[in-house]
Formats: sequence, structure tokens, C-alpha cells
Amino acid sequence: MNNSMLCKVLVIGAGPGGYVAAIRAGQLGLDTVIVEADRAGGTCLIRGCIPSKALIHAASRFEEINAHTGEGKLGILVPQPAQLDMPKLIAWKDSIVARLSTGVESLLKKNKVKRITGWANFSDAKNCTVETADGVINIQAEHVILATGSTATELPALPYSENVICSTKALEQNEVPNHLVVIGAGYIGLEMGIAYRKLGAKVTFIEGMDSIVPIYDKELTKPVVNWLKAHEVHIEFCARAEKIIDHGVGEGATLTYRDKKGIEHIIHGDKVLVTIGRQPNTQGYGLDNMCVDMAGNFVKVDKQCRTAMKNVWAIGDLVGEPMLAHKASAQGEMVAEIISGLKREFNPTVIPAVCFTEPELVGVGLTPTEAKQQGIETLVGKFPFAAIGKALAMEAGTDGGFVRITARKDNHVVIGIHAVGAHVAELSNQFVTAIEMGARLEDLANTIHVHPTLGEATMEATMASLGHAIHI
Repeated sequence: MNNSMLCKVLVIGAGPGGYVAAIRAGQLGLDTVIVEADRAGGTCLIRGCIPSKALIHAASRFEEINAHTGEGKLGILVPQPAQLDMPKLIAWKDSIVARLSTGVESLLKKNKVKRITGWANFSDAKNCTVETADGVINIQAEHVILATGSTATELPALPYSENVICSTKALEQNEVPNHLVVIGAGYIGLEMGIAYRKLGAKVTFIEGMDSIVPIYDKELTKPVVNWLKAHEVHIEFCARAEKIIDHGVGEGATLTYRDKKGIEHIIHGDKVLVTIGRQPNTQGYGLDNMCVDMAGNFVKVDKQCRTAMKNVWAIGDLVGEPMLAHKASAQGEMVAEIISGLKREFNPTVIPAVCFTEPELVGVGLTPTEAKQQGIETLVGKFPFAAIGKALAMEAGTDGGFVRITARKDNHVVIGIHAVGAHVAELSNQFVTAIEMGARLEDLANTIHVHPTLGEATMEATMASLGHAIHI
């Protein structure tokens, strides 16, 4: 079968950028087609954000239950350690993914978006063929939105194999490795490594830099480092992975690396997880035929996500850092609205970043150091969760967590809010809202915050920057 179709908007990729763009285009009455070779949802929903958070949640629950064995805790005694059924955990995680993916498919259908399952290959900027199970479909579009996302970066010296795995495979393990070696202590590596440590694995990190998750400053990451030390997780900083030998099924792999002094070391792991970053998906769909400009490995776009080719747009991981799902979704919604005739541009004041470590990390806006580098005089206030009643009542006040506010000294406009602690990811939206709306310290300090909540730390940190925190 060889069919042809015309459409107003053709979206390539059904991840958080692509499917949002398609749904919004459908809402706006645009004739829209979306092409995706996999299930709807993209990396975030299928093999990234959502399944990893499910694994993290299950691992945390497992650790929490076992904390009540022995003499018990909080007056709660569990008579024997919890048993882990890893295949059932993975099946539960997969059920969450399936439910959400089905939900995305339903939303596309609800908004009259035509869904085609297959791989698109462009012959020029507006024409592509899609190989489907039922044959080839030729599609001609007035507008094309490229939302092909990214994939995990593979090291040439450490090719993926049975025991050398990427983050996707780390979410599919039916057994907890006795020893997990993680190359890269960025946000993906840390999230996975900490989850597997909670599940009982020995975990070792091989990190090329001198700190973990370098997008956060060392003051912020100190509680995470302390947790790793307390749980006997070793990090080899300033180290370089050089080669690996995979010994086959059940035999693990042996990694050779050099430390910061150049001394060679060998370490064996049941699994070696490589998490050194991600790269945009630019191969295999005829990008070279579309006459778009590149910015390094990324597709070059302007503030409206326009490429160099008229009516070809690119969004999400394909266009550069930060490679975050919520950035892609915002860009996808914007592009659909521009195509419909609305005036929009992508110019956020801040894009929040969250790392679901133990404890969690949140970064929104400038750190005090970054502000100083830009010549901005600041007022900085910090407030510990150890002085927040709700945090203590939920065993979240002793991990060294805090909220830190950074504001301009001259007019008190808030330019950065950072936090580390249990559940601080849920505070991130308040942080973003405050900065996007141009809040001043007085706005946050004089806003009545609910007691008892973790969010009181935001108010208290603001008051601390003004010199009159109440509870410390």
C-alpha cells in the first residue's frame, strides 16, 4: 500500500515536545499529523523521567520499610526485612508507563490529530515518506515541527553490551546487581545509582569532574554527598574511564580507569551504567535534505523555534540545552500557537532544573556566585529545613536541606531560588512563579504561607535575606 496525504502541520516525534505541539495544534483547529515509531510519550514518559521516578519511589519505599526492622522506628516495628521481587517492581513501573502512554494517545485522538506509527524520512523540507506496518505513506506538509528528542551518549571505548548499559536498560533490570558501577555522577547517574543503592546494590561512581551534578553549586550538593558517604557509596572524582571487558551473561564487566593522578585502576561490576550525557537525534530521517542550519550538534533556531528553512520548526532536546521535558513542552505549545497566527516567542526568565537525588535538588535562576560573576550585588538568605516543623514531623529535617534565596541588592528583585531537601521538587513551581512575575523579597516575605508546610522555608529564607527570619 502506498498512500499520500496533505496536512497543515506535521510533527515528527511524540515526546513531551511533539505530542504537546500536536495537541495544541489540534485544539487550535489545525489539520495535524504526528509521526512516531514508538509509543506516544517519548523518552521522558517511556524510558526516562516517569519510569525512573517510579523506580526511585519503589526503592525509597523498600528502604523505608526496612528501616522499621530490628528495634523499629517511630514506634513501628516490622518483624522481618522486606523481600524484593524485582520483576514485579519492573512490571508495576511498566504499568504506569503504559497507562500514561495510552492517555497521550487518547488526547491526540480527542483533538483530531492523525497518528501514524512509523519512521519518517524527508526528501526535502516539507515532504517525507513513512514506513508503516501497512506500507509507505507519503506526507506533504505546510509546516513541519521537528521534535525527535535525544538519546544516551555512548562512549566509543565502552560500547553497550550485556553488562555495559545505558539508563534505559537500567530501568529494565530484573535483578539488583551486587555491584553497580556508574560512569558519570550527573543527574541521571545519581538518580539511578541512589535508587539501586536503596534496593541493596553496592554502588561506585566514576566521575570525570571534581563534583557531582555540576549545574548545582557545592553548597547545594553537600547534603547529597553526605547521604552517599553515609550509605557507603564511593565516588572517584577527576577519573577517566578508558576501556572495559564484558565477561558475558552473569559474569559482569571489568572497567579500567585512571584517577586524578593518572594512576590506572581496575574495578569489576555486575553492571556498568554509562551516564555521560545525551545527544540530539539528528540521524536517520533526512535532516540533511531539509536545509536547516546547525549549531554544533543541535538544530539552530531563533526565539520562536524557527529553523533556517521557512515553516520548519524544531523544539526540545534537538535545539540544545537544557534538555528538559518541560522546556520541550513549552516550546511545542508556543510553535503551535505561532502557526495558528498568535504572537509568541520563547523567552522565559528561568527554566527550572530538578534532580531527584537523596535529598532532592532544585535550581531556579542565578546562584550567588553566578550573580557575582555578572556584576550583580546581591542579598542572600538561607533557611534550614531543620527549623521547619513539618520537615521534622516527616523525618525530613536532619539531612542538611535548606532553601536559599538570591535577590538584587538595589531593588530586592528575586533572581534565584535554590533548595535541597526531601520533596523540594514540589516547591520548584513556586520558585519559578516568583521569578517569572518579578517578585521582590518583600512580596515573598509578606505572603502568608500555610503552616505547617515545607514551603514555609521559602518565606523564612526571604525574611533571612532581609535580616529578620523568625524561627532561627
